[in-house]
Amino acid sequence: MEKDPLFEPIMINQMEVANRIVMPAMYMVMCRDYLVTDRLVDFYVERAKGGVGTIIVGFATVDERSGGAMGIGAHDDRFIPGLRRLASEIKKHGPRSFVQLNHAGRYAISRHIGQQPVAPSPLPSRLTRETPREMSIEEIGQAVEAFGRAARRVREAGFDGVEILAGTGYLISEFLSPLTNQRTDVYGGSLDNRMRFGLEVIQAIRSETGVDFPLLVRMNGNDFMPGGNNREDMQAFAVTLEAASVDALNINVGWHEARVPQIVASVPRGVFGYLSRGIKEKVAIPVISGHRINDPNVGREMIVDGMCDMVAMGRSLIADPRLPEKAQARREADIVQCVACGQGCFDHIFMEKPVECLSNPQAGYEKEYHLSPGKNPRRIMVVGGGPAGMNAALAAAGCGHTVTLYEKSDRLGGQLHLAGAPPGREEFRELAENLTRRVTVAGVRLVLNRMVDPALVEQEHPDAVILATGATPLTPPIPGVDLPHVVQAWDVLAGNVVTGRRVVVIGGGAVGVETAQLLADKGTLSGEGLKFLLINQAEDFKTLYELATRGTKQVVIVEMIDSIGRDIGLTTRWTMLKDLDRAGVSLKKRTTALEITGEGVRVETDGKEEMLSCDTVVLAAGAVPHNPLHVLLEQKGIPCRVVGDAHRIGLAFDAVHQGFAAGREIV
Repeated sequence: MEKDPLFEPIMINQMEVANRIVMPAMYMVMCRDYLVTDRLVDFYVERAKGGVGTIIVGFATVDERSGGAMGIGAHDDRFIPGLRRLASEIKKHGPRSFVQLNHAGRYAISRHIGQQPVAPSPLPSRLTRETPREMSIEEIGQAVEAFGRAARRVREAGFDGVEILAGTGYLISEFLSPLTNQRTDVYGGSLDNRMRFGLEVIQAIRSETGVDFPLLVRMNGNDFMPGGNNREDMQAFAVTLEAASVDALNINVGWHEARVPQIVASVPRGVFGYLSRGIKEKVAIPVISGHRINDPNVGREMIVDGMCDMVAMGRSLIADPRLPEKAQARREADIVQCVACGQGCFDHIFMEKPVECLSNPQAGYEKEYHLSPGKNPRRIMVVGGGPAGMNAALAAAGCGHTVTLYEKSDRLGGQLHLAGAPPGREEFRELAENLTRRVTVAGVRLVLNRMVDPALVEQEHPDAVILATGATPLTPPIPGVDLPHVVQAWDVLAGNVVTGRRVVVIGGGAVGVETAQLLADKGTLSGEGLKFLLINQAEDFKTLYELATRGTKQVVIVEMIDSIGRDIGLTTRWTMLKDLDRAGVSLKKRTTALEITGEGVRVETDGKEEMLSCDTVVLAAGAVPHNPLHVLLEQKGIPCRVVGDAHRIGLAFDAVHQGFAAGREIV
């Protein structure tokens, strides 16, 4: 059999790593008072069992100014026992283990660290909306020494190596960037001076841990910050790091403040490989590439094509801890896909909640939500084949119950197919296909094209019923909604209707935004077409940009409140709004639709009326739970649970977790 490039061993320093898949450090919000918790250990143990070659935990603090107490602590010897336990539990299952050390600098939040954040220069952070205090020369030296001491603790705890975070807008990259470093001493000015702090950190770590201890640096390939460090600057930094005895480079993308999307579903898989390639061509040490590599085949191609030596798959391993094991067995179809929604990972961090996952409701609950057959198997009927129903069926089947899943249409997936309709959101449709395969493999009996009524329930006589019947679109009480050119957003997303050139979308929530995106994209150049015209220099760049962003439809969103996309997660919302702006979609906030006529929509904004002329009106005014069976089942005394939108309108994340909980809790 031909060798799989993902599963070839590789050397880092004098250490052999079994394969090329890396789980990069992610802020998990699972610690308490900086201490490693059972929850964090259980989370990483599950990933360690799945065949990943390297696990990097973190980030870990180097002093009390460097991060909050919900992250891993490495700034005091009292944290060594917890670190030792974490290292031991990871390593006993095979992977190499690293700790990422970091100082958040001006990204630290004062209420988390109990004091004003520090930075190279006192410049406000757009991320935290706080202004840090400028570090003195003495404080810089203290921070350098703190990195060294923290690395010593990492080695003493039994980890295989240490990684330094020198990107993403944290302290080392703040020194490195001319945007945040306006010092006039030896730490500011030229690139050599701005690199000084990071290089001193490397020297301090080597002094504490020795030259044989593997040392990685996670750095940006490009800051994507106007006026900041570009590709050439970062390549120069990479060459300098190699000369300073760094053993491998883990290439990150952008700052948290950057306006280039980095992690959302609209980012093409593996697109940032060009940054790791640019650095790999300059250094001889291993180079790791990350960001939007959730498909093993993408990782394979990147390694074979010389874009990198290893691939970092972070959120992919949150979604499926067994991804490496399945990839090595060429069972890619069985992998639980990360859909890059950000709902359970990054959005939770902003809410200061532990990381969870839309695709994997067991993430973060590895022991509590472990499924095993019980002593009292039941006959379970699940009504509705959307994300809530399929996850309910999976959980119930995993607990040993006999499960039948009924779906009124000819396919499973429900609103995942609608969510996957706009450009850049195709991952949701893949999740629908993935869940369909999983319920089939789990032995769930599937009955499609079948409405469930009381007679069928009587006939099947289940021990319990889970109702996941979803929702129906709301029709607002606007005069004229029954006119022939008025359609529902769900029908637009499903491709069931044709819209005219001028479209007014009534409703600026998630569905309205997604529908506007889909419509605004009509008539734009495809990626393949854009590449063809670009490489053949058929048009100038400005023309190509317009052809790629401006379609053939004029779209207006009408929203009553002063916010568009209010029910979209923070991680994704800003990128979707940016897409609307780029596409020329007009946003009418604080605007009420008064009447729909043959000419268009009469609206009122701040007391002023106007007519929005259009060919098609799309209703995206929300949804209402659809749950016709609940009362009947209760009257018959049949135990039942209502989940997902049938219970309360919410996010896909809510539907998945409610469904899984309902299936798991049947006794």
